[in-house]
Amino acid sequence: GAQVGQGFKVHQPQDKVWVTAGETLTLTCTLSGDGPNGPVKWLKGWGSGNETVYDETGSFPRVTREASGSDADFTIHIRDVQPEDTGTYYCVKFRRSLDGVVVFQRGTGTEVALHETALLPGMVAAAVVLCLLLFLGLFVAFCMYRRKRRGEAESQCLAGPAALGSFSPIPLRCCAGTPSTLRFVPTACSFCALRRQNTKEDHGIHYADLQPLPAAPRHSRSPGAARSEYASIRVAAK
Repeated sequence: GAQVGQGFKVHQPQDKVWVTAGETLTLTCTLSGDGPNGPVKWLKGWGSGNETVYDETGSFPRVTREASGSDADFTIHIRDVQPEDTGTYYCVKFRRSLDGVVVFQRGTGTEVALHETALLPGMVAAAVVLCLLLFLGLFVAFCMYRRKRRGEAESQCLAGPAALGSFSPIPLRCCAGTPSTLRFVPTACSFCALRRQNTKEDHGIHYADLQPLPAAPRHSRSPGAARSEYASIRVAAK
């Protein structure tokens, strides 16, 4: 019994393994020489807080052996790796004793680290195309908004001359005198002040210089008719 286990070796060649989330992790372990009677297990961590990842008698849905039934190859595959699977894994050979099973020899350990998924060229191209389409959509919406606002302004501009062409009388204060000596008199006329709207100017006011009407002949007046200085003008739309 003293010679049992001499020349036995647990080979764990991987010092560190990088893996991407969702991929399958391969942990390599082989045995050489004659070992004592006892199982081989994979443990995550060492000491009191270790976790059994695989042994021959347990159920581990995500873990499979590469060479099932082999006494020398204990390489395993862990599929669908998640961030919580990171850590250091040990391939451990146990021996049976009167007190159960005890550690006989363990491997040097394999550190498992997770790296972020690299962006594939196709994903980058798709992101660029999506950004371009979004920018184009915003540009088209802005152009349509500008065109709508411009159409509203033009419709208001056309509505102004149309109202002037109707020649409906609008009571306004008329101005008399020369442009240099403008003064307002309390007479009412139509279109004494005209407002023109366009897309660049809010409005412009045009004045009509009205002179008092000449006195009507006395013989043409009706009895009781009062003299009037009211006048009106008509401006055709341009």
